[in-house]
Amino acid sequence: MGQPMITRRGALLGAAAFGVPAALAGCGGPPGGSGAGTVSIGSNASDAIPKKALQTVVDGFGGASVRINTVDHNTFQENINRYLRGTPDDVFTWFSGYRMRFFAEQGLATDVSDVWRRIGQDYTPALKAASSAADGKQYFVPFTYYPWAIFYRKSVWADRGYRPPATLDELTALAGRMKRDGLIPIGFADKDGWPAMGTFDILNMRLNGYDFHISLMSGKESWTDRRVKAVLDTWRGLLAHHQPAALGRTWQEAAQSLARGQTGMYLLGLFVAQQFPPGELDDLDLFTFPEINPKYGTDAIDAPIDGYMISAKARNVTGAKALLEHLAAASSQNVATELDPGTLACSAKADTRGYTSLQQRAAELVSGARHIAQFLDRDTRPDFASTVMIPALQRFIGHPDDIDALLRDIEAQKANIFR
Repeated sequence: MGQPMITRRGALLGAAAFGVPAALAGCGGPPGGSGAGTVSIGSNASDAIPKKALQTVVDGFGGASVRINTVDHNTFQENINRYLRGTPDDVFTWFSGYRMRFFAEQGLATDVSDVWRRIGQDYTPALKAASSAADGKQYFVPFTYYPWAIFYRKSVWADRGYRPPATLDELTALAGRMKRDGLIPIGFADKDGWPAMGTFDILNMRLNGYDFHISLMSGKESWTDRRVKAVLDTWRGLLAHHQPAALGRTWQEAAQSLARGQTGMYLLGLFVAQQFPPGELDDLDLFTFPEINPKYGTDAIDAPIDGYMISAKARNVTGAKALLEHLAAASSQNVATELDPGTLACSAKADTRGYTSLQQRAAELVSGARHIAQFLDRDTRPDFASTVMIPALQRFIGHPDDIDALLRDIEAQKANIFR
């Protein structure tokens, strides 16, 4: 992806992609200018709690004034490529791993290696690696992360004598017991397209291991492989225990079903906590998805890293880099994780003593994992994730008995994209 000439029409299209008025998109000084003036952030933190957390952290920035342009999370992701080619903000929220590297390699992001020379001591080598592109330079500053796990209400489980299952057979038996007790066993929602990816990820890693999963995501394995079919066969066996009509439900609505005690458990990211009243967070607990294949046990999880990048067309690069240093500070991340119980701080210097019991449990889960994936739509090409996998998984949910044809279709599309 090269750098096209910006026309007035292109500017209008780029701004409209995120619903931002053209007059406001990418405001600031001249390209590459000084830190004076305004730094703009294109943010996908559209839910109330993360939106407030980001605003509070930014309010503590002592540099240039900051304007946050918030866009619905899904709209942001679906239009990111057009946005970065148009008139993007100086700084934008994004993800580590493959998706970060993809835009870095297309020349759509600014090298922030100089920022890393000042903040590097606050991050682990693994986080630096997750922020680096193939050229060895850094283009991303980690802010927070959140593991995926199965969440449940401790009071509901205590009342019925439920225990976290250690194997898939135990999970299936527990789901059957929940049904008999009048509960929907597994909360489920996929109206937005991406939540079902978490189920695919964990089943693939439990059945076939982390290495196969990552290789499949990078286009090196065939989707018609018997191992992939085993994933969907296993999932098909669980669908009867899932919350019905998932394609018409948002993750927030499914999380609220868990909060109301209507569902027994829910596989999602730690951000499920955002849908619980503060006074009820102590009743929320988690466990990792149980073992399926003893060869791999429970050694892998999804734990996506969220953070910030600077667009290649940033107008206030100096101010943007100063803002990234502020966001990298442990004090900033402490503010964020206190306001948003659905996140954990990336900085090694963050004060975890203020974590809720749920955040502490989540941190322990991550520390005990041997392999950490970034989530399907972050571990593969963004075009493959959005144009192939979202409709494919929704098709599976609606018609789970058509696995062979579905996998052939995915493989054919993958071959065209990963050329």
